[in-house]
Amino acid sequence: MTHESEPPAHGSASEPDELRDKVERTRAELGETVEALAAKADVKARAKDRAAHVKEQASEAVDTARTKVSDVAHQAQDKLSGPAGSEAARSARDPRAIALLAASAGTLVLWLARRRRKK
Repeated sequence: MTHESEPPAHGSASEPDELRDKVERTRAELGETVEALAAKADVKARAKDRAAHVKEQASEAVDTARTKVSDVAHQAQDKLSGPAGSEAARSARDPRAIALLAASAGTLVLWLARRRRKK
């Protein structure tokens, strides 16, 4: 008993091709999912990425602090006058003083970041 009344499957010649395409898409999606899960499971790489991010943030904070310190030093230089003013102006232009202030600001930022992370 054959079912001659049923019409032939529409596009039956392309069904295998469609299935192959679907399987390939599914494999690609599965591969991406596995890669994402592997990346999340790689604690060492994630820690390195986080450390690099924190280092970059600290560097930006130091640069910002250095700029602010330089601006404040220039403002103080403009306000001061006389021998005390010229001494303050020399120390404000001293790269060691600026570096010390920037390093202090960077240390403060790192300390605050670690303190925040522990909470």
